[in-house]
Amino acid sequence: MLNFITWTTNPIAFTLGSLHVYWYGILVATGFMLSYLVFNNIYKTEGLRTEDADYAAFGLSIATIIGLRLGHCFFYEASYYLAHPIEILKVWKGGLASHGGTLGIIIFTLIYTYRRKINLLWLLDRLAVCVLIAASLVRIGNLMNSEIYGCETTLPWGFIFAREGETLPHHPTQIYESLFYLINFVILYIYYKKTKGYIAAGRTTGFLLTSVFTFRFCIEFIKNNQVDFEEDMLLNMGQLLSIPFILCGIALLIYSFLHPTYPTGKSQKGIKNKSLNNNTKNN
Repeated sequence: MLNFITWTTNPIAFTLGSLHVYWYGILVATGFMLSYLVFNNIYKTEGLRTEDADYAAFGLSIATIIGLRLGHCFFYEASYYLAHPIEILKVWKGGLASHGGTLGIIIFTLIYTYRRKINLLWLLDRLAVCVLIAASLVRIGNLMNSEIYGCETTLPWGFIFAREGETLPHHPTQIYESLFYLINFVILYIYYKKTKGYIAAGRTTGFLLTSVFTFRFCIEFIKNNQVDFEEDMLLNMGQLLSIPFILCGIALLIYSFLHPTYPTGKSQKGIKNKSLNNNTKNN
């Protein structure tokens, strides 16, 4: 039986001269690469050009990083970054917000699908299968940095984050989130393989948004607040930002069952999506 875990891991993986390479950066890069490999495989499975997957993945990576950074700067510390805008560029100093990253993905996908004349929900549903790998590894990166952990606990798997000056065990919420994202990835990937990509538009995205952000809303109750102004709030910023995503996810799920359509990843110019009739199989 565990008797708490004293966490003293150095966030620096190795050093090259004066350059410090952090575990966080390694894990983020690994997460992006694994997500890309799954995304590329989906394109191959559906008979699409992998060059298009490469182009989309590159743009999505940039949009995600920008969204993560801007999300933190303007959702959590807007007054500081508006007064010191150059600090926004200093990503290495930390400060990324998953809600902003999600918005970055959605905005890029809106632009990309409009320009490429492909169905928005088709692409979002495929991305929903991929992105959770990266999200899972990002949270392990947070663990390596001894950041974004939970409140005190008496549970035997509590972590004492000694590098942060803690002497009592806290919930390792980074691990809770990482495992939840990984489980959701497995569920969505199995669903994609089982249906062979024949997925009602919006269903996978709806499941991801509803599941992930409901979990995020709930786990915030045992996480330490990230910024001081959250101390007097009934719901913290992470919870408030999760609510619109949850509602959007529920709406997409309802839409996918009431008006199921099955778009493809090929150009939709001049092509109408097929809607289900009463005799068509539902998945």
